[in-house]
Amino acid sequence: MVTIQETEIIERGIMAINRAKELGRPILLSEVRKMDKINPLSFFNKGQDCYYGERFFWKDPSDEILLIGLGITHQIQSDQAADRFVHVEQEWERFLKDSIVFNPDSEIGVGPVIFGGFSFDPYKEKTRLWSQYAESLFYLPVYMVSIIRGQAYLTTNIVCTPDDNHTLMAKMLDERNQLLASLYQSADSDPAELLETREISPEAWKEAVTGIVNELNDGPLKKVVLARELRLKFDSKVEAGMVLERLNEQQHESYIFALEANGDCFLGASPERLVKKQGNEIFSTCLAGSISRGKTTEEDAMLGEQLLHDQKNLIEHQYVVEMIKEALEEYCDQIILPEKPRLMKNRDIQHLYTPVIGKCGNNTSLLLLVERLHPTPALGGLPKQEAVEKIRQVEELDRGFYAAPIGWLDYQGNGEFAVAIRSGLIQGSEASLFAGCGVVADSDSESEYLETGLKFRPMLRALGGK
Repeated sequence: MVTIQETEIIERGIMAINRAKELGRPILLSEVRKMDKINPLSFFNKGQDCYYGERFFWKDPSDEILLIGLGITHQIQSDQAADRFVHVEQEWERFLKDSIVFNPDSEIGVGPVIFGGFSFDPYKEKTRLWSQYAESLFYLPVYMVSIIRGQAYLTTNIVCTPDDNHTLMAKMLDERNQLLASLYQSADSDPAELLETREISPEAWKEAVTGIVNELNDGPLKKVVLARELRLKFDSKVEAGMVLERLNEQQHESYIFALEANGDCFLGASPERLVKKQGNEIFSTCLAGSISRGKTTEEDAMLGEQLLHDQKNLIEHQYVVEMIKEALEEYCDQIILPEKPRLMKNRDIQHLYTPVIGKCGNNTSLLLLVERLHPTPALGGLPKQEAVEKIRQVEELDRGFYAAPIGWLDYQGNGEFAVAIRSGLIQGSEASLFAGCGVVADSDSESEYLETGLKFRPMLRALGGK
């Protein structure tokens, strides 16, 4: 439980209100307090009643950083296609100007943090499937629990205007105390039962793969990633918290994420980091090339060795390595890159994996790195622009936030973005799952179809399927 120093927070609120009066505009007040140990999913679930549609969840594979946000203090969203990464960064910097932040420990991921993401392709015609999500969508929560290397912190963000007075802080304190007290009350509900699983245009998707293969043999394209959709129906509303709990149990060594928008919830368990910035260090991941897990230790090792020596997958993987290395060289003075890929093993799939570390200046923009890296050849193809244009032409699916950057950015310029794969979109009593694969010159449509089926499994299992 947080020890609330009510007099102190009211005094800080009055300070922020006075600054807002002096400047004639709203000012952010952000206050951080240490907490006792807390169940992060419990905090997310307790926001169901008061903050439904305004929650986010993030856990990195190592459990080093967990972020759970409730409510929206400030939102940055835009449907503009050009300069969308710069727009978010500039809006965030503008909003933070003259803010008052009380963060005694100055921990990364604590204090003012925006969470959100970008669509895969803002030039693709948007469908009803993603109508609740802007092309760029981030928000600063009212209340955020950060668990950093096991230590919990509560950040409270409140915007003070020139017209406010001390009653603003009294209201916030009452709301916060009620929220914290509710964490110790149990509330159980029955999970929704899966009634129907429907593949969206599977034969048309296979034909598109075959068509791409024919083009690859006679044109500039080297690789195109095509994705497809699985639509699920349930007997009742799907609770995002239950799905997150299952993902956390079944895919714990992944990025577990959720982002709500106007009642819909995009969530998943991605194995793939896009980029992380921590001070002057940059971390990225080359992840491309995959094969199933074995049913026995011997079979699993055999499949892993097969993947490590499979030329098709090694070529695909090297495309990603070269692209990420080239992108980071623009911003980093030093890059550390292993000579050969290793295996990353998840519950259903094993991947070729190469970690990348770079050293950069403290003022290097994380969002500009995100822009430079998205989409990697593992999610778009090569050459990058031509592949994205081809996807826009032939793919029936509106990807929305699928296969796009999702993550967080703090007020000190640190943050991390994952690639939103192994993911799904919950819409009431229905959900859409997404999976894709890289099509190259020797691809076979049936094999690629079976690979996407394998990639549906993590989300399908978390939603009660098989």
